[in-house]
Amino acid sequence: MAQGETLVSIPVDGVELEGELIVPSGAEGLVVFAHGSGSSRHSPRNNFVAETLRGRGLGTLLFDLLTEAEDRDREARFDIDLLTERLLAVTDWLRGQDATVDLHVGYFGSSTGAAGALRAAARREDVDAVVSRGGRVDMAAESLGDVTGATLFIVGGDDAQVLEWNREAYEALDCEKDLSVVEGAGHLFEEPGQLEAVANAAADWFAEHLG
Repeated sequence: MAQGETLVSIPVDGVELEGELIVPSGAEGLVVFAHGSGSSRHSPRNNFVAETLRGRGLGTLLFDLLTEAEDRDREARFDIDLLTERLLAVTDWLRGQDATVDLHVGYFGSSTGAAGALRAAARREDVDAVVSRGGRVDMAAESLGDVTGATLFIVGGDDAQVLEWNREAYEALDCEKDLSVVEGAGHLFEEPGQLEAVANAAADWFAEHLG
C-alpha cells in the first residue's frame, strides 16, 4: 500500500464502489479517475498516470465505476448516463470527507470514462479541470458547451477515428482548453515513451489548474 493510501468503499445507488484514495501531505488538488469500458481501478495505464500526478503533489482517487456483477453486463459498460451519475455521486462523497472536502477537484477520463467525466463536469462548477486520454468525447457531445473546468484532450496521432471525434468536440468546448496529439500513438499509447507523454501532459495541466 502506498504512503497515505486509504482503501475506500463508497456507497452509491445501493452498491459499494471500491477504490484507493491517496492524498499527499500538502496537496491542494485531487484527481478522480474514470476508467474506460472493461477496465477498473487496477488499470495499469491509469495507475501509471496517477503515480506521476502524486509525484507532483496531487491527490488521486482510483475507483471502480461498476461492481463486478455490473461489469459483466456489456450494456452497463457503455451506459454513459450510469457512469456519469456514479462519478457525480463519488464527487459528492469526496466533498463529505474531512481529508478531501477543501481540495480542488479534477477528472481524468479514459475512453468511455472520459464521456462520463465530461458530462459530470458539465453539471458541477466545482470541477476545475478535466483531462481526457483517448476519450470517447463524442458520447458527451450534448454536454460539451456546459463544461467550465479547463479541459485537455490527449489523443494518439494514429488513433484516427478518436482523433477526429476529439477535434470536433474540441471546437464545441467553451472553456479554457487544449488538444495534445501524441504522434505515432494508437488508442492505448503502448509504445515506449507514449504513456509518459500522457502522464506528464496531464500532470502539467492539473498542477496548473488545481494548485
